[in-house]
Amino acid sequence: MRHGNKVNALGRKSAHRKAMMANMASSLIEHKRIVTTLAKAKALRGFVEPLITKSKNDTTHSRRVVFSYLRSKEATSELFREVAPKVMDRPGGYTRIIKLGKRLGDNAETAMIELVDFNELLLSEGTTKKKTRRRRGGKKSSGNAGGAAAAAAAATTEPTAEAPAKEAASNEEE
Repeated sequence: MRHGNKVNALGRKSAHRKAMMANMASSLIEHKRIVTTLAKAKALRGFVEPLITKSKNDTTHSRRVVFSYLRSKEATSELFREVAPKVMDRPGGYTRIIKLGKRLGDNAETAMIELVDFNELLLSEGTTKKKTRRRRGGKKSSGNAGGAAAAAAAATTEPTAEAPAKEAASNEEE
C-alpha cells in the first residue's frame, strides 16, 4: 500500500532521483522539449514547474535557490533570461505532456514533455525543414537528364558484371 507516499521513487535512491531530476530539468530548459517515460515526465513536471514560477522573480536569492535544484549555471541563466520573460503572464501550467506510445525495447510508456510557450518556436523550425524537403523533391523530378545518366551508368556496369560469369561458364564447358 502506498498510503501517504506522495513522491514517485522511480525505482531509485533519493540521491540518484534528485540528480536525475536536475539533469532532466536542465535538458528540458535547454532543449524546450524532451522524450522520456511517462512516469519520469510526470515527476519532472512537479519538479520543474515550481522552479519556473520561482524564476519569474529575478533576484539573487531566487537564482541561488533555483541553482541549488538545477546544479547547472547554463540552465539557470537560460531559465531566467529566456524562459521566465516568456511565461511571465502565465499563472501556471508551464509544461505539456504528450503520450507517444510504448517503447520498442521494454514496452515502457513514453511521453514528450515540453514547455508550452515555446511550442510556436519549435513549430516554425519544423515548417522551414519541410520547405527544404519540397525543393529537393522538385529538383529530382525536374532533373530527368540526371536520372538518365544514372541509368546509363548502371547499364555500363551490368555487362561488366555479366562478362566474368560468361567466362566462368565457358571455362567449365572446356
